Amino acid sequence: MATSTKQITPKRIQGGSFLTEERDPQDIFTPEDFTNEHRQIGKTAAEFTVNEVMPMADEIEAKNFEVMRGLLRKAAELGLMAVDIPEEYGGLAMDKVSSAVVTENMSMLASFSVAFAAHVGIGTLPLVWYGTEEQKRKYLPKLASGEWIAAYALSESSSGSDALNCRARATLSPDGKHYILNGEKMWITNAGIADLYTVFAKIDGEKFSAFLIERNTPGFAVGAEEHKLGIRGSSTCPLILSDCQVPVENLLGEAGKGHHIAFNILNIGRFKLGAACVGGARNSLRQAVQYAKERKAFGKPISEFGLIQEKVAECAAGIYAGESLAYRTVGMIDAALADVDTHAAGASREIQKRIEEYAIECSILKVWGSEMLDMVVDHVVQIYGGYGYVEEYPAERAYRDSRINRIFEGTNEINRLIITGFLMKRAMAGQVPLLAAIKQVMDEVMSGPGSADETEGPLAAERKMLAQGRKMALFAAGAATQKYMQAIADQQEIMGALANCIMEIYALESCILRAEKMAANQGEAAAKPAIAMTRYYAAKAMATVELASRKVLAAVAEGDMLRTQMAILRRLAKYEPADTVAVGRQIAARLTA
Repeated sequence: MATSTKQITPKRIQGGSFLTEERDPQDIFTPEDFTNEHRQIGKTAAEFTVNEVMPMADEIEAKNFEVMRGLLRKAAELGLMAVDIPEEYGGLAMDKVSSAVVTENMSMLASFSVAFAAHVGIGTLPLVWYGTEEQKRKYLPKLASGEWIAAYALSESSSGSDALNCRARATLSPDGKHYILNGEKMWITNAGIADLYTVFAKIDGEKFSAFLIERNTPGFAVGAEEHKLGIRGSSTCPLILSDCQVPVENLLGEAGKGHHIAFNILNIGRFKLGAACVGGARNSLRQAVQYAKERKAFGKPISEFGLIQEKVAECAAGIYAGESLAYRTVGMIDAALADVDTHAAGASREIQKRIEEYAIECSILKVWGSEMLDMVVDHVVQIYGGYGYVEEYPAERAYRDSRINRIFEGTNEINRLIITGFLMKRAMAGQVPLLAAIKQVMDEVMSGPGSADETEGPLAAERKMLAQGRKMALFAAGAATQKYMQAIADQQEIMGALANCIMEIYALESCILRAEKMAANQGEAAAKPAIAMTRYYAAKAMATVELASRKVLAAVAEGDMLRTQMAILRRLAKYEPADTVAVGRQIAARLTA
């Protein structure tokens, strides 16, 4: 497979700046900007999934791990396992857009895509970024070729989200040749099929560190397979460390710096999970549309019924928004990485630092994408009706498989706190002009109604809604910070509601910018479907922002102050909605034609 050429946005954009700055459509990367190499990579991944993975779905779901390993090796033969590995270790060193494209197109069967993603992402990247030269040369070629499978062991039964509170312990042996590890790890993807594990433990009970452990290491054992609600064909087991003897040269990174590995790797996992949710949602909707066209009731296909069309339209608009979010985010990461000399000393640290710049966007993509997928598979089950509830039809498995995504890669609750918390932390450090933007909005709303700037174009109304949504979010954030100051971090419900506002603004802006870029580059006629889906989505986004802002204001004010703030919110939330019934029918008609 050919390595993808770099495709970057015209300029480097600061992470988290979407809440305080407006963007030009040409500033963002969209799927319409894919190079021929991106499309070829996507086609290769999709054809592999359709022709190789899907025919073996029953065997995979029955936990036939020989089949799983065989398919992973076949994926490696096509180069798909080497997307993020440097060329000198047998990899392809693709850009992050290519990596996301592969992930999206491998996501038709969740059990397989989870195993694949765990290997190429959290399983391999710790070694790519933090491994010594000797570690990389020893292990990366085997991981790139699929000879070995990788796993990542962070969670424990008592420390899932609170990962740094792990109980696994490591002590240096008297002869100084080994670290002796004791403890257990839980819910480890690929545990039953992996050959190499990145395992976290505290040296002397204090220094949180990472270790590379081979499967046959003395004192290392894999527990029984978990029987799960979904992703049943992926391997998930506990790991048991009983005086496990890990050579000192298998310490990954620096002692006591394991948190850097754990958290930096998760940013990659989050944007890839967002892309995977888009792929899974698209596949489910495609199946549902085909079923709806064939299934007849009252003498006509159910695809002609308005309430079925409404479900199809909501799914399509959600997938369009998710795709817009995913590739805007990954495009920014590629732009930030474009001038990094990957062969220079300290290049890995610089890459991590630049990816971390977009931690807010990666968390948004993970939360938003997983909840969008849940919405889609729920609608798909309903479209199938009774057939959606039985195993013989694909809706049932997709519905079960989807649920884990809100837990993977940090729960959605943790990621909501990251979204708001990181944004406020950057504001306090002067890295994002959030405080100035809040002050400007507070001054503006207190001075009474003013004249709004008029915009032109097919999405002028949605542009205006976006501006009002920003003001609602900033107004709510201002009211909350005035009451709680820095103690707002302890008000998780408020932090979560503000995260909902922030996510919807990023999603809506991504939809608008993508449609406007398409109209500018290809003509308004070509952009008509994108414009329709943006209009449809805008109504939902604004409703979410208003509801979340209302929740925040009710929690931070009372009496006359609350009444005043609610009057301001009603003014900011005043807009003329699109006819989502008519727009939804247009969207559904195009998909069911």
